[in-house]
Amino acid sequence: MGAAVEAAAPHVGPDHVVASVAAGLEVSFFEGLLPAASRVVRVMPNTPCAVREGVCSVTRGTHATDADVALVSRLLSSLGYVAEVEERLVHAVIGVAGSAPAYFFLAVEALADAGVRGGLPRDVAQRMAAQTMAGAGRMVLESGEHPGQLKDKVCSPGGTTIEAVCALEERGLRRALVAAATAAADKSRLMSAAPK
Repeated sequence: MGAAVEAAAPHVGPDHVVASVAAGLEVSFFEGLLPAASRVVRVMPNTPCAVREGVCSVTRGTHATDADVALVSRLLSSLGYVAEVEERLVHAVIGVAGSAPAYFFLAVEALADAGVRGGLPRDVAQRMAAQTMAGAGRMVLESGEHPGQLKDKVCSPGGTTIEAVCALEERGLRRALVAAATAAADKSRLMSAAPK
């Protein structure tokens, strides 16, 4: 990456904004290789950007202006949700958004397996699990309600859902998700600290 940035540096002028999507490389890496006062914005996207349902964080460099951040954010907004974060928070972004699609893909796969176990055809079970996940996410985004409130509305007294929720809690789903996001963030910190 260093060689690529050094090769591009002579072509970066005062009217340019440099946006980086390189994992593990902080703004200071680019600012150290580009001309003085280069305007750098660090972007951390996730894979659902490919279907315009993604998440991107933007982090301004030392010389990036409000207009630079607005421009990059506007470009990325066609891919999903965009939030400006301080660089020290990019690791948390990686844990809860950058790496998180993999957690949800695992959940869809596991639920589809359960559907197949129960007799559903694989394609039907997978579609049902994926659509349910997408719909639940949309409810959180559009209802304005806390996820716990939405969960409680599905859990009828003595019903199937509260039984399932208790089984998930007994097996540590909440702890496992927190641990996964924390592990991803910790790995991101290590990658950032590694020599370039």
